[in-house]
Amino acid sequence: MIAQIIISMLLAGVVVYAASERRRSPVVAFLSIISATAGLYFTWTPDHATQVAVWAGVGRGVDLVLYIWVSISLIVLLNLHLKLRSQMELVTVMARTIALAEAHRRFSQKRRRRSLVRSQSRPTGEHSRLGRPSGLLEAFKGGKL
Repeated sequence: MIAQIIISMLLAGVVVYAASERRRSPVVAFLSIISATAGLYFTWTPDHATQVAVWAGVGRGVDLVLYIWVSISLIVLLNLHLKLRSQMELVTVMARTIALAEAHRRFSQKRRRRSLVRSQSRPTGEHSRLGRPSGLLEAFKGGKL
């Protein structure tokens, strides 16, 4: 009786989990719910489990329930593996995006620093060619800025 209650609680947990995941993977959720429901039925009516097990070629009903539980566990593990894999792919994409953004930011900062250093090192005054508006335009067109 205690084993039936524990197994029932575990199978009910599988049903709840499958129902909550049906949007993400409807096929896995449907198969999990069907398997868990069959496991619940056979847990509480072991004579029917034995009849179905004999019909299916399995010796005892307990073995059939165990096989159903193993299949549910494998489905859940597959589902978790697929989720973990998609999360790792997302983390990889995010890391690449952050690295590229950081490199772009640093490159932009270096360009700004270089242009500031260049502008500070050039003589500025009335006699400077770059001090006049026409001189700035000529320097820009010539690629010096």
